[in-house]
This record gives sequence, structure tokens and C-alpha cells, in this order.
Amino acid sequence: MLNGKLDFRSDTVTEPTEEMREAMQRAKVGDDGREGDPTVRELEEYSAQLLGKEAGLFVISGTMGNLVSILAHTVPGQEVILERDAHIYWSEVGGVAGVGGLVVNRVPGADGVLTPSDVESAIRPTRLHSPVTGLICLENSHNTAGGTVWTPAQMAGVKAVAERHRIPIHLDGARIFNAAVALGVPVREIARHTDSSTFCLSKGLSAPVGSVIVGPKAFIEAARKKRQMLGGTTRQGGVIAAAGLVALRTMIDRLAEDHAHARILAEKLSTIPGLEVQVKKVQTNIVRTKVSGLGVPAATVVEKLAQHNVYVLAQQVDTLRWLTHRHVTAGDVDEAATAMAKVAEALRK
Repeated sequence: MLNGKLDFRSDTVTEPTEEMREAMQRAKVGDDGREGDPTVRELEEYSAQLLGKEAGLFVISGTMGNLVSILAHTVPGQEVILERDAHIYWSEVGGVAGVGGLVVNRVPGADGVLTPSDVESAIRPTRLHSPVTGLICLENSHNTAGGTVWTPAQMAGVKAVAERHRIPIHLDGARIFNAAVALGVPVREIARHTDSSTFCLSKGLSAPVGSVIVGPKAFIEAARKKRQMLGGTTRQGGVIAAAGLVALRTMIDRLAEDHAHARILAEKLSTIPGLEVQVKKVQTNIVRTKVSGLGVPAATVVEKLAQHNVYVLAQQVDTLRWLTHRHVTAGDVDEAATAMAKVAEALRK
């Protein structure tokens, strides 16, 4: 429970731990746009080491991290391959087109995962009338698919295609640590099959602000220039980067608890008449619940649940999205499932 609410809308609602607050208060700072901020540099270096890359770049948000990365990899007029329901396409305000001047090629995947043949078929042939395929973007874990994960082997298959065509891969790894914990592999085993990756500090890791881009040094320097163009230099950014360091050092392993709570929630919701939950697809901390059997839009169900102090997201017209995080306890899961059962019963009458 968070601030008296059973808040399952997103793991972005998480608040910083006391250790993070203390680190922010005593952080060593400098001007990140001039001689540099020592705490920001430490976060960038630690992030790069953790994901097995040469360098890192601190940004304000995952959306900025993805856009900066895309701009650094491409030139206007090129085409970007995305999975059909990618967060970059649906939820990042069209920056890939509006700022990047890029064409988007959406390729349907299975639970957010593309096969090597899917990607190979989407790559444009070299001819006068076609845009050049400049970048392939993947997402792990995949938000809209319900927190599903790519295995390192699946990512390696796509990477082999990309290398053969000399096309870079960028990973939207907003919840890459959830994916790594779910798979039981070091996070670098996922990132190694990419040319650049982003990850969020402010979701399940509970830092208040920020994301990090990692990749080769030359790429990160190009990305730094794009970040400056977008107004993303943070000045004394160490005040918030300090919380990110604590997040990376203390909050990754506990993500398994969120995954366990999500599976329990999915199992409980799946027993409620009128709901449809694919329990076996709950791999991380996201549960998607179809409510078409209740005869009302998901937005109406959201309103009814709020009356029981349970807050969720209507991700689609017929689908609720529930996210577990460190402020959600086993007791909260029980209480939320009980409230959902009452709402469903009332709507079926």
C-alpha cells in the first residue's frame, strides 16, 4: 500500500527508500554540462560496467533515453524496425517521427518477441525508392505484451541478422532488470546482444528520477550531443544520480518478490467470472486482465475499483494492466483481488 492506496497503476509510483534520500542529501555534485558531476559520472560508469558496455549516459527519463539513442544511431529519412506494440511507438509521443524524421516499420511479434526471420523480412532492400533501414529497436521486458521477456538466445538470433546487414540494435530496456531476474541471468547477458540499451531507475528499482543509456564510447559521445540538443543536461545531476546508484546496488534482487506477487495476483484474478487472465504469460511484474466478459469498458472497471481504493490502468478498451512493485504486499494482492471480485459480481448483475 502506498499513501493509503492499493496502487497497481505502475511501478513508476514507487517512492525512494530512506537510503536513497540520504544519498541524495550528501551527494557530491558538479556541473554535468561543464567539468562534470562526479556522482553522475559514477552512475554512468557503474551502469556501463553492469551491462557490459564501454560507457553510459544519464538522462531524465526512459523516453528521452530512447529518443536520444535513436537520434544518435540514425539520420532523418531512414526507417526503424519496431515490434508492432512497442512502447517507443505507442507511448513516446511520436518522437521517432516528429524529432527524428524517421519512418517506422511495425512488425508483429509473438508476445512482443520477433524472430530473426521476422526482422530479416522487414529490412528494406537497397533500391532507389525505399528508405534505408537504419535501426532495429527491441523491448525487454515488453510492456504491452504483459511484461514478457526475450531470452538471450532469442536476442542473439536477431543480433546475427542485424550484424549481417550492418544495422545497429537499440534495446528499450526500461525493465531489463525485471527480465534478467525472471530469466535468472546477469543483465549483461541480455545487453550483450545490443549496440545500445536504456534502462529505467525510476520503475521497479524505486529511484525517483532517471534512466541510463549504455553503449560504445563513440556512440555515447554522439548521444551526449543529442541529449544537449534536447535540453537534457542536468547540471548538478548528482543529487538525483545518487539515488540511482543506491537503486542499482540494493534493489535489483528484490524484483523477484514483485514477480511472485504478480503471479499470485494473476492466479486470483483468473478465478473471477467475467475476467480473462493468461496466467502462464505472467513472467515479471505485469498482469493483463481482459474484462470484456463484464460487459463494460475497462475504464468503467477502473472507476469501480477506485471506489474500493484499488487503482489500476485501463491499458486498452477491454484490458486492465496491473503492476506490482515494492509498495505492494501479499496482503495488498489479496485485498485487491477481493475488491475485483466484488466489482465483477456487481457488474454481472
